[in-house]
Amino acid sequence: MEGRDSTMKIMKPEELMQHPEYKEVLIELLFQLADDDLIIAYRGSEWLGLAPHIEEDVAFSSISQDTMGHAAMYYQLLEEMGVGNADDLAHGRKASERRNAVLLEEVNGSGHYLHEPRYDWAFTVVRNYFYTQAKKVRIDSLKSCSYVPLAQVAVKINMELYYHLMHWKTWFIQLVNAPGEARERMKNAVAKVLDDFAGVLTLGSKGKKMAEFGLIEDEDLLKQRWIQAMKPIFEQTNLNLPNNFGMKRGNGRNGEHTADLDEAIATLSEVYRLDSLANW
Repeated sequence: MEGRDSTMKIMKPEELMQHPEYKEVLIELLFQLADDDLIIAYRGSEWLGLAPHIEEDVAFSSISQDTMGHAAMYYQLLEEMGVGNADDLAHGRKASERRNAVLLEEVNGSGHYLHEPRYDWAFTVVRNYFYTQAKKVRIDSLKSCSYVPLAQVAVKINMELYYHLMHWKTWFIQLVNAPGEARERMKNAVAKVLDDFAGVLTLGSKGKKMAEFGLIEDEDLLKQRWIQAMKPIFEQTNLNLPNNFGMKRGNGRNGEHTADLDEAIATLSEVYRLDSLANW
């Protein structure tokens, strides 16, 4: 495929793993994929009982559960490569060791799940829709990954991703096309998400090597595919889609994070810290 090194594609997986940089770059990619899904799934779980209606409560919970399962599959691949125990990788790492995009760790809104939560549904819809479309672009590329176990995981995830994307796309179109306050809140949410969306689209400092090793296609190519997928939706809803996006609060691929992630990890890892042998 375009953007991949053909010499890497003809090497066997065991040969690839012997390359001095291949394993290092693969580990970086897996941490990005796993950490992104883990934190966005956690933010989704915080909507349990708070979604706009009971049907959405069930649907969103299911999507979050699927996404947490996707993160688990990536962490399991890391475990099989000898990086560490999957549960330890998910729950035992500090915020500075995480590779998730900063946008995905941001709280859903003001308040706390147990204390006067005032979450922003418009922000949640936009963040999840934009992220899920970016994830779909990556998964499509990963289905041809030079590391066969990751390609196989991508095929499995893709089957669920179709429904996740359809769900958030439907919410996005309906709310943007709604009159009055709904449209204005969605426009504000779009601007807010795009301020940090470059952090989702980037593959970090090892992105070029990932493409050279045939792990995933070039970052710029993936970005253009995301834009092409979103353009018809923006045109349909009379919104303008810029070509440049921000990374306002730091690059999570470099371990730059906010206090929101520290708080999320503390909650996520509470059971792990009490009993590290418990299943997550």
